Amino acid sequence: MDQSTQQQIKQWSQPPFDRETYDQIQLLESNVDELEDAFYKEVAFGTGGMRGIMGVGPNRINKYTIGRATQGLCNYIRSQNIAKPAAVIAYDCRHNSATYAQLVGRIFEANGIRAQVFEDLRPTPLLSFAVPYLQATVGIVITASHNPPKYNGYKVYWSDGGQIVPPQDQEIIAEINRTDYGDIQFGDTSTPLDEVDYEVEQMFLAQAAKVATLKMPTLARNAYKVVITSLHGTSITLLPQILRNAGYDVSIVEEQATPDGDFPTVDSPNPEEPAALAMGIELAKEIDAFMVIGTDPDADRLGIAVRNDDNNFVLLNGNESMAVMTHALLESVDLESLNKPFIASTVVSTPLMRKLAQHHNVDYVETLTGFKWIADAIAQRPDQNFIGGGEESFGFMVGDFVRDKDAITASLLACEIGARAQHASSTFYQELQQLYKTHGTYRERLISLVRGGRTGAKEIADRMDELRKQPPTHIVGESVIQVDDYKTGIRSIDGKHDPLNMPYSDVLVFTTDAGTRVAARPSGTEPKIKFYLSVNGTYGTDEALEKKMDEITQEMKLK
Repeated sequence: MDQSTQQQIKQWSQPPFDRETYDQIQLLESNVDELEDAFYKEVAFGTGGMRGIMGVGPNRINKYTIGRATQGLCNYIRSQNIAKPAAVIAYDCRHNSATYAQLVGRIFEANGIRAQVFEDLRPTPLLSFAVPYLQATVGIVITASHNPPKYNGYKVYWSDGGQIVPPQDQEIIAEINRTDYGDIQFGDTSTPLDEVDYEVEQMFLAQAAKVATLKMPTLARNAYKVVITSLHGTSITLLPQILRNAGYDVSIVEEQATPDGDFPTVDSPNPEEPAALAMGIELAKEIDAFMVIGTDPDADRLGIAVRNDDNNFVLLNGNESMAVMTHALLESVDLESLNKPFIASTVVSTPLMRKLAQHHNVDYVETLTGFKWIADAIAQRPDQNFIGGGEESFGFMVGDFVRDKDAITASLLACEIGARAQHASSTFYQELQQLYKTHGTYRERLISLVRGGRTGAKEIADRMDELRKQPPTHIVGESVIQVDDYKTGIRSIDGKHDPLNMPYSDVLVFTTDAGTRVAARPSGTEPKIKFYLSVNGTYGTDEALEKKMDEITQEMKLK
């Protein structure tokens, strides 16, 4: 164990840290690897804020790391000379989330910043809506999204409801780094914090219904059976209500309806995983439902399973559901009446989104990975109308009244598409197939290689470095004609180099002459390196495309 790690352990074993912290450190001393991992670095802000394993130490989520982040944020807000600064705080179902929300609120109050906390767990998109609605300065969500039970996290939203982006995020991080643990003003626990008024979520539901409702007879909704599962998370507080208000026949997976930070019925509370929706699909088969929707714990991501042409349920990936929902919005909106309408997606998502923009003659904006960049794209285009958009990681945003991925509103839109299609003797699945017939078939795959701990972090960095120093010249026999390196900000095509004009990020994208694309990036919130594969061909070449992705996986040693 190096000297700096030992120094951190010594620091945390004395004031201002409490006796409970010291006792936890003593318990860890029998496990040197775990002790080192908890103390060898500070838990950092990534693409989704601060997220990590709960426990003692600077590389863990605890009252001191959350407290330091909040105190640094308070210092930043005070430096901006904002009149009547205010904060709104939401939290999910995880262990300690409610406790951390109260902790954060009291630190804001102790620093002269009014804090309002939701009375119970609520979805992340509601917080994104609440910040501008309540004219707050900042919003905080205590969540670790779809991570395993031992994780928790802290996401920061600014006054427009979007997550913080450069240069502001770096300015806030600098304030946090200048903050000592002894500087944290934990506040008075005897006075209750103000709660967010119930009116806020009713206004959210009304706006969601307004932007996600398509034209069709009411009876089409009444006849459409849908199964929903919150996977023990927050969507249970709003999703049944918005769908039933619209007229849908909604059944809930009751075994997964109770909020529970242990997520006892699933290995992972991630709607990207087919196993997470297994109970929902079984219920849908029993009652002859047409769609299954599952959301992650903080209800920003959704997984959609629909019946295919063989009447079997298939879980659509994020690119597939995003394409269908984007197309439906573009068809339902009077584009000619809008000023410079645009859609948005990310550099690792399906190229089909660009095709849809071209087909409907609207602007297409491509951003870095993460919805904070899509929200920033909206903020940078105040004279343009944002229609909708998303990314491959099962996130979608309808309009701009929420500035983050929003499983509540997107779920309603998915049901609207399914019900309207059924009323016209089609299905959600056939809507996707029609897009492939028109624009070509696209197949995407995400491969995540988990590399935990200090050695894992180095392995991930080494893999990215290797790809930069020795980029592939061919992928499955196809010539690599374009390399986009978002860390250097350079696009290379046939030996020519041009700027990418995007913020720097550790992402590499290789594109071949056949349109095959492989992107690589370290996760900003998990100990993973992610590879995004995209291949395309004419309609009906599904098997060949799947085989090609298998070959890419083998060739690039992604297993």
